[in-house]
Amino acid sequence: MVQYRSPCRGSRVRRPDPPHGTAGVRDGAGLGTVLLLAGLGLFAGAVLAEPAPVAPDPSLRNLRRGATILAGSVMADSAMEHFQGSYHNPAMYVGPMAAAGTMLATLRGGDRNRASAARTMQGAATMIGLMGLGFHGYNILKRPGGLSWNNLFYAAPVGAPGALALAGVLGLGERRMAGSRGPERREDGRILGGVVGASLLVTTAEIALLHFRGAFHNPAMFVPVTIPPAAGAALCLAGLRRPEAARRHRLARALLHLTALLGPVGTAFHAFGVSREMGGWANWRQSLLSGPPMPAPASLTGLALPGLAALREIEGGMDE
Repeated sequence: MVQYRSPCRGSRVRRPDPPHGTAGVRDGAGLGTVLLLAGLGLFAGAVLAEPAPVAPDPSLRNLRRGATILAGSVMADSAMEHFQGSYHNPAMYVGPMAAAGTMLATLRGGDRNRASAARTMQGAATMIGLMGLGFHGYNILKRPGGLSWNNLFYAAPVGAPGALALAGVLGLGERRMAGSRGPERREDGRILGGVVGASLLVTTAEIALLHFRGAFHNPAMFVPVTIPPAAGAALCLAGLRRPEAARRHRLARALLHLTALLGPVGTAFHAFGVSREMGGWANWRQSLLSGPPMPAPASLTGLALPGLAALREIEGGMDE
């Protein structure tokens, strides 16, 4: 705590210490370097992925695009969030690097010469994401108060590393579906639908926690905590082996399309939120870190596209 003398009454007032990572936030050159490296990683991934042919199968194409978008969202978001924590633990470099590697491996999914290396990278990302869940949980529990609302709000986001693990799982799932046919592939679609549906519900819980921290001051903040869970539930129900489940496919598809649209729309809303921070975009070095995370909404698009792929397989490969 820092003490300073009030100019009005001459009494000492206790002002809270600056949040952890403020020294790193002041380092504008360092932030610029992180953002530049993240942008170069995305660009390099797109360029190096050129040898991979475009998947002619709509399901595989949606699955690959979704896994790539999800990995890219994790890479940019974790790079910024870990920079805000000043990378005080060297392990904090692993998440963004693993996400970048997973994005590149998924983009190169059609390159058979590197299939083994890609599977290794995607498997490693899955394990790193699961380990990250443990690290983030430990970060919350070790703080004063343990499992409390304050720590859930301001400590390491408990569910964030799960997105990295899911990006690896989706990349591996694309390779499995590419080698399956007929009933086996339809069963893979059901499994994929269950994974994506459950992930949408978990992601919504994380969004709800952070939007609750923001007091839902904008009514639009209720949208990503209503449409995605409805899409996840509808997708899970569509995968059930029941005749009446087929009637829910149209609803599930519509909700998944809306969820995919929330990615770019949410990014625009978050950009507007950044502009309302002190100094706005003119003070982007601070505003990007203190405002809503701009890369985060893209994860909804990254989940909705594999959901559409799963629904198509559940329906037996019928055109959407």
